Amino acid sequence: MQFLLMICTDSTAPAYVAAEDTIEEWVAEVDRRGVGVAGDRLRPPSDARTVTFRDGQMRVAEGPYAQTEDHIAGFDLLDCADLDEAIELAARHPMARFGRIEVRPIWPLGG
Repeated sequence: MQFLLMICTDSTAPAYVAAEDTIEEWVAEVDRRGVGVAGDRLRPPSDARTVTFRDGQMRVAEGPYAQTEDHIAGFDLLDCADLDEAIELAARHPMARFGRIEVRPIWPLGG
């Protein structure tokens, strides 16, 4: 089953400490388990565009859909045995200490 991990900043979390960022180790574990599908950082919210289509009109707004101090900073797509494994891996991600990780099951079209 696939799960999207949305890697989010958290303005209330402890400050980021580069020396404690073990992302290479986390990626190595995900690769070793064979559950990694894709993952990467995202450009900052200032580079985002939000697109809507209403009443036959396309609208493009600069910035993310939500104007908040926190934002989605990256993502990982995992193919885990179950939600428990996805949560366990999310807890090991370095950003679980410096931010938040939302774990969401993929809901395939037609499924």
